[in-house]
Amino acid sequence: MQKRPTYSIEAVDNALQLLQLLRDGGTLRLKDAAEELGVAPSTAHRLLAMLVYRGFAVQDETRRYVPGPAMGVGPAGLSWTRLLRSLAQPHMELLSAQLNETVNLMVRVGTKVRFLATVEGNNVLRVGDRQGTVMPANRTSGGKAMLAELEPHMLEQLFRSNNAEIGGDTIPDDEYPKFLRELESIRGNGFAANFEGTEDGVSALGMALHNRHGQVVGALSVATPATRFRAVFDAGLVPALKECCRQLEIDIVANPAEPD
Repeated sequence: MQKRPTYSIEAVDNALQLLQLLRDGGTLRLKDAAEELGVAPSTAHRLLAMLVYRGFAVQDETRRYVPGPAMGVGPAGLSWTRLLRSLAQPHMELLSAQLNETVNLMVRVGTKVRFLATVEGNNVLRVGDRQGTVMPANRTSGGKAMLAELEPHMLEQLFRSNNAEIGGDTIPDDEYPKFLRELESIRGNGFAANFEGTEDGVSALGMALHNRHGQVVGALSVATPATRFRAVFDAGLVPALKECCRQLEIDIVANPAEPD
């Protein structure tokens, strides 16, 4: 057990404790941060603001703090994500066997998506395992499907705020209207597509997953080599993925898989 240094600086120690809380818990409310440190909310707010400034934390659309880009990949050990992954696995296996393509499960944390699980198809030419990968939500099919269900002011906070600028997530003025139009189209269609938006030669189609309250808890996507995407789409990709999501959401409602 390490002894506390006699020369410790309280503010530094408090900031490090907040980093530990973010690392181990994955999300942190201002009220909880103040209680953990035994300080006033205003003090906790100033500390968290510095972590945001340095990229160690970002605020999501619920105003909770989550690990920022300087923290690296956020933790996967949240109990609800483990449950979601467990519930999704058999559905993903069935869909992958039906389409013989790669199926991914992902969740969104701020402006990023984290791939929780992958089931690969059997084709020699196929999209590989993405489990553990972190990608921009506005470039992945599943990420766009989840973003499409957010209110406009939430999207502004994620992609047009000071936090977005600090984290390098800002969508430029000339691209933002097109981005909003794409999300509107996704809401109308019920699915999102990614045509080589994250990787050359890879296309994907994604749909959001909802809990018993109708809130988005994740997304499923089917990824294919770009050269095969049209054939898979014409063969019934949308109805197959839609039915898979419907069946999985039945399990999610029966076994609540949602953030605290």
